[in-house]
Amino acid sequence: MTSSAPASPLGLFDIDDLIDPEDRAIRDTVRRYVDDRLRPEIAGWYEAGTVPARELSAELGRLGVLGMHLEGYGCAGTSATAYGLACMELEAGDSGLRSLVSVQGSLAMFAIWRYGSEEQKQEWLPRMARGEALGCFGLTEPDFGSDPGGMRTRARQEPSGDWVLNGTKMWITNGSVADVAVVWARADDDTDRGTVRGFVVPTDTPGFTAPEIKRKLSLRASVTSELVLEDVRLPASAVLPEARGLSGPLSCLTEARFGIVFGSLGAARDCLESTLAYARERQIFDKPLAAFQLSQAKLADMTLELGKGMLLALHLAGLKEAGTLRNEQVSLGKLNNTREAIAIARQCRTLLGAAGITLEYPALRHANNLESVLTYEGTSEVHQLVIGQALTGESAFR
Repeated sequence: MTSSAPASPLGLFDIDDLIDPEDRAIRDTVRRYVDDRLRPEIAGWYEAGTVPARELSAELGRLGVLGMHLEGYGCAGTSATAYGLACMELEAGDSGLRSLVSVQGSLAMFAIWRYGSEEQKQEWLPRMARGEALGCFGLTEPDFGSDPGGMRTRARQEPSGDWVLNGTKMWITNGSVADVAVVWARADDDTDRGTVRGFVVPTDTPGFTAPEIKRKLSLRASVTSELVLEDVRLPASAVLPEARGLSGPLSCLTEARFGIVFGSLGAARDCLESTLAYARERQIFDKPLAAFQLSQAKLADMTLELGKGMLLALHLAGLKEAGTLRNEQVSLGKLNNTREAIAIARQCRTLLGAAGITLEYPALRHANNLESVLTYEGTSEVHQLVIGQALTGESAFR
């Protein structure tokens, strides 16, 4: 057979025909930002284990992606598809960059937007949308990750009405650079004893500290922290009035998981596209690496999984826009797309050979990052059990 002009992996599926022109324009704007601003720097940030989070948050605020899927308070109110595509482009740069945006918009901002008082919304959301204030989300604890219901952080209400928080949170993205933390704790007051409540905690409140977690092998271009609360005193107005019980924080996690459904595909696409370019140029045994049957079999299989994941993501976005998306459907997307993304990253590394272990190519960096993406916002095993419960009607969690 004669050679033909090479196609892009998603081009084989004609994915652009399924996306509204306005959503495509937003995607392309984010892609240009990633290409122009982030790609030249990301390998260095990853290697150094640092990222200019405050500087980037201001730029991302001007770009309009912080809380972009929320309505009002300076947020753009875009479609779910546009938000997903923005996450995809950001994670094509690096999972740490998408995590910064996801935690800001889908966890911290969403919690305030959905469950906060009007005063809390007015105080924080416009500044957070502009990237002038960074937020974090304090749910996970050292001994309670997949089982947030076991949290030990406590909130005691005093006769004055003030709340006093004590506890520790772990693996908190943006924690050390945040201006505000949404912290979840069990209430010890007479009215809501044992009930999980949410609190808006300015990080300059006495007793609040956020030591950064170092020596990471994954998400190195991201700020990850511990939150320590020692007699953190807050006024009654710090409580999220509309959140009672675990349904509040879990709904925020569902928002963030939706972004991961798209975002993980961005990492996979970046691996596949860069590997395709390498395979076309790399000469071995007197012909391009791309000309070998085993290479083409690997590339074809990876393209199939990337395309199927993209079709699933777009379908879930349509359900979200229609208001019919269910939690177990988000679990389908998160489980499938993160699992396939890391498999693609690892397979790309094999085609890159020794070059694949360097930061000159993104495959191993993405694979390392995706180890974290597999775990946070619900491990693969948790999502398997969510799907299993939907199929059988039986809970296997306890």
